[in-house]
Amino acid sequence: MDLPTILDTASVVVFALTGALVASRAQLDIVGFAFVACLTAVGGGTIRDLLLDRHPVFWVAEPAYILWATAAAVGIFVTAHLLESRMKWVIWLDSFALAVAVPAGVAAALETQQHPVVVVLMGMATGSLGGLMRDVVCNEVPLVLKQGELYISCAMAGAIAGLITLQFRLPINTALLVCAATTWALRAGSITFGWHIPVYKSRPPRQ
Repeated sequence: MDLPTILDTASVVVFALTGALVASRAQLDIVGFAFVACLTAVGGGTIRDLLLDRHPVFWVAEPAYILWATAAAVGIFVTAHLLESRMKWVIWLDSFALAVAVPAGVAAALETQQHPVVVVLMGMATGSLGGLMRDVVCNEVPLVLKQGELYISCAMAGAIAGLITLQFRLPINTALLVCAATTWALRAGSITFGWHIPVYKSRPPRQ
């Protein structure tokens, strides 16, 4: 199994866990758990593959991804009540999922020889869109849009760091690992230390 496949697999499983935890907060039934988990797990990768015109979409080519996401949902369904703070688990698991999904998106774009701008955007899309769908469906404030919090900017920085690494003629696997490390370091710093970016503040209209 090559590194991009490992990254896709890891992102599917960890994103599925976050989806199931959010479903538990919404008190859904077991089918709702599975639906939200699968939506979160494959949402970003599906949009990525459609935009890159990759056929078939990764989970259609390998349906085991859906089975793993469903298994994660079932596991959370029977254990979620044991967690003291499910939102804290969602936030941290989501940070790990972001860190593996972004390089997976970068790898997919590089495989199809896309322009660097597209490579960065595919990394961002793969890392953020599944979680965005999860939060919207479960009526949560999307993590990707929380005021001033580093999230989508972490994905962008990670993807750019991976591309810069490639300019030094290092192996693609090294670039993907740099991408993952940069993404997670920034996201973890945002969670732990409150790193944020400036937010828009309205001003009174001029006379």
